[in-house]
Amino acid sequence: MTFVQPDHSIDFARLPRMPTWVTSSRAETLEDVAFLSGAALNHLHVVVAHDEVPQSLLRDRLALRAAEACVAFSGRPERAGELRDAVHLLRPGDLPGPAGVTCLVWRRAVERPVLIKDLGRASPTFETSQIAAWLDAGQGAPVTRAAMVLEAVLKDAPRTEVLALVLADAALAQALGWDHLVPLLAAGLKRADLRKRGDDLRLACHRALVSSSIEAVRLAADLARRAAHLKAVAPKLRAKKSGDAVEMFLTRDAVAPGALPLPDRAARRLCDRLVDLGAVRELTGRSTFRLYGV
Repeated sequence: MTFVQPDHSIDFARLPRMPTWVTSSRAETLEDVAFLSGAALNHLHVVVAHDEVPQSLLRDRLALRAAEACVAFSGRPERAGELRDAVHLLRPGDLPGPAGVTCLVWRRAVERPVLIKDLGRASPTFETSQIAAWLDAGQGAPVTRAAMVLEAVLKDAPRTEVLALVLADAALAQALGWDHLVPLLAAGLKRADLRKRGDDLRLACHRALVSSSIEAVRLAADLARRAAHLKAVAPKLRAKKSGDAVEMFLTRDAVAPGALPLPDRAARRLCDRLVDLGAVRELTGRSTFRLYGV
């Protein structure tokens, strides 16, 4: 994401929270909700501009939330834990199930800049020319553009909710001048909203962005604190390539010990050490096939 340079004289931990008039308002009209979504997006823009926020990690965790929402839209039972397993415990040659595919689409969408070729990589079913045409369907202010793209994709390909939401978030990112897609819409929309059109869909998108921006700001602040602690304890780690391992934790929602650039036993010891230091968490609650994350 590209943002204006933040004021580094401000202590990030003391940055003001989202204004209460945004978090507590119950606007009903399109005009009022649009005002609130603009304020929420602006606050999110400022907060994540800070160098303290691990932006890749934030995007990856928001991608997990978006995938969870999309899986729920499809009526499947998998939630965050199962989605992590479906992606991070794949063995060479294994194919992810439908929920795993959804999660991979979102993760690929946030990994690279918002470019047509990279969006095509996230969903190779459609030609890049078709993706470009859908993105061009969006006109006007950022949220209006996103809603128009969402509507255009669902009109042409009604069963492609995941792609439609990815491209709507991409259109929003482009309109806001962000380099990377930030998953926001899926987690804030309801399944019934995807059947709406015109002003009704725009209203639903504005409402979704108010709630999801508030949650993204909270998540950004939490991850900034956790990342700062991980960086602070990193010098205590003696394992070779521990610096590379720390970088993986700072950019990924979850990491399996086997994915770390260390021998298996050393990787497990490093993860246990980081848990003891309060720098990462074990995410599964299992004694085997564990996953760890900031």
